[in-house]
Amino acid sequence: MRILLAEDDQIIADGLIRSLRQTGYAVDWAASGADADTALVTNAYDLVILDLGLPKLPGLDVLRRLRARNSPVPVLILTALDGINDRVKGLDLGADDYMAKPFELPELEARVRALTRRSSGTTPVIQCGALTFDQVGRCAQLHGVMLDLSARELGLLEILLARAGRLVSKDQLVDHLCGWGEEVSHNAIEVYVHRLRKKLETGGVRIATVRGLGYCLEKPQEERRD
Repeated sequence: MRILLAEDDQIIADGLIRSLRQTGYAVDWAASGADADTALVTNAYDLVILDLGLPKLPGLDVLRRLRARNSPVPVLILTALDGINDRVKGLDLGADDYMAKPFELPELEARVRALTRRSSGTTPVIQCGALTFDQVGRCAQLHGVMLDLSARELGLLEILLARAGRLVSKDQLVDHLCGWGEEVSHNAIEVYVHRLRKKLETGGVRIATVRGLGYCLEKPQEERRD
């Protein structure tokens, strides 16, 4: 999952980026409304966290332009403007949720999970045979046993599970796993896949490599027949 954070306060941005990346999200940071608007035109995101008091282009204008392009990406407004009129205006312009500053980080993380889950059309738990991924708790189990996975491995598993039985290219993995400023090569992706594969294969779950193209999390035989 890839998130755009449009926030001009660097302290708040640093804290959110660190927290979201630790749970497996890729995060891009735009410190102005103009940068956020450009990012939304040129990149695909699963969620936007949007401050309203942005320099160069106000957050509401960023939101207005986004919806004028018929983009369905969910938007969570995070702002110090907490009056009822501000909330109504933001929601009427197409925001999916609204939080006022100061905020509690666990609540924001829960709202992020809810919005990304809703936009992807998935249930809180994704399952493929004996393998399950809890998008709320950000954890995975294989045959009922909790897997010890890093944030990168969790993000990788989530992408492969959401596309189980289908090819996922290395470029797609980089786009979903990495934010701006994170230098992750195809070789690094191969390392993450290798580590995850070792943890899954003991339980009979296989990640197939399609040489030169990417990877595929194979479905169990009974699911393939369906």
